Amino acid sequence: MTTPSIVLVHGAFADAASWAPVTRELLDRGHTVLAPPVYLRSLAEDAASVRALAEQIDGPVVLVGHSYGGAVITVAGAAENVVGLVFVAAYALEAGESLGQLQGAFPDSELAANLVFTPYPVTGAEPGTDVSVKVDAFPAVFAAGVDPRVAEVFAVSQRPLSGAAFAEPASEAAWKTKPAWGIVSAADRTINPDVERFGYQRAALCEVVELDAPHLVMQTHATDVADVIEKAVRATDVAADAA
Repeated sequence: MTTPSIVLVHGAFADAASWAPVTRELLDRGHTVLAPPVYLRSLAEDAASVRALAEQIDGPVVLVGHSYGGAVITVAGAAENVVGLVFVAAYALEAGESLGQLQGAFPDSELAANLVFTPYPVTGAEPGTDVSVKVDAFPAVFAAGVDPRVAEVFAVSQRPLSGAAFAEPASEAAWKTKPAWGIVSAADRTINPDVERFGYQRAALCEVVELDAPHLVMQTHATDVADVIEKAVRATDVAADAA
């Protein structure tokens, strides 16, 4: 049996570097890891991109999604060779549900008051709207707990999410057919932690770990996050081998 490869899917306002401490930890443990770019233009397109990457991997795959990346793996996880999902301070959507719908059922986090909306050109169509975080609020709201100098770099290099993605429904929910694990960031100031808890409970995840951690839990609690991912890899490795 081939041990599953791990694909780390970043969320909005970040890039694959947000996973760097966990990527290093998993590589040091001998795992095969990929941390691809997510283009943050549309949920369907982002999920299709991640699914295509997963399907190009020879062997089983565990998808790990942070924040908006959780919505992406919810859809991309339907790929046949995806054997498990890990949600990290993430949205676990139901089929037909959007980020806005799930988030709108709970009180706003501090993020809502600190968003910036900027038009961007779309060839042959009306301009789109990019959503980003106010640079001066980013360290405290999005990157709380991260070294302030690093948080400043993240703030000025953040990657915006197209506003259309907030209203776009998930075409499917892979957690209905794939085993999944979850991490709640109890001190999250970007996503209301109750959004995470609700999504995970609804999805009846195999295990939910709650950490006293901020939104970028991968930066502040890399070993804990790697432990959960490794548990998912081992569980799916054994399950696949038994099958």
